[in-house]
Amino acid sequence: MNVEKILAISGKPGLYELKLQTRSGFVAESLMDGKKITVGMRSNVSLLSEISMYTYSEEKPLADIMRAIAVKENEGQAISHKEDNAKLIAYFASVVPDYDQERVYASDIKKVINWYNILQAKGLVSKEEPKVANAEAIKEEVVEEVKKEAKKETKKEPKEKSTKTKK
Repeated sequence: MNVEKILAISGKPGLYELKLQTRSGFVAESLMDGKKITVGMRSNVSLLSEISMYTYSEEKPLADIMRAIAVKENEGQAISHKEDNAKLIAYFASVVPDYDQERVYASDIKKVINWYNILQAKGLVSKEEPKVANAEAIKEEVVEEVKKEAKKETKKEPKEKSTKTKK
């Protein structure tokens, strides 16, 4: 499941896919009806890949929760987000048993289930683990590249500095 370009925009229903960046913001396309909208830089926008939920042990990324729902539902639709709170909480507890019940509200659960159903309708949910390298591995690769570039530059410097003086 790739939620890297999926957005939640405050004050707007549903989810949006980031299409392109402009000088004053960006253009997003609604996953519900396909309409494109422009969003200014002042809008409160959240990337789904950056959202996580509280558990008793850690903060769990939303993508992991969506994947857990996909496993439970065999990549099918989840229950409706319009069900009563008790039913939603029981369903969510079956998906994420260690979620922090004091800090995750019924409204949060409704939003996650609604988002899952929107993504599922578009075929964007999957039971498979994402093929994303962790941040430390990426950081190490970048550091190695910088070191290699620095070595190349130091090897080039003596050749560039050597100039012949005319007498």
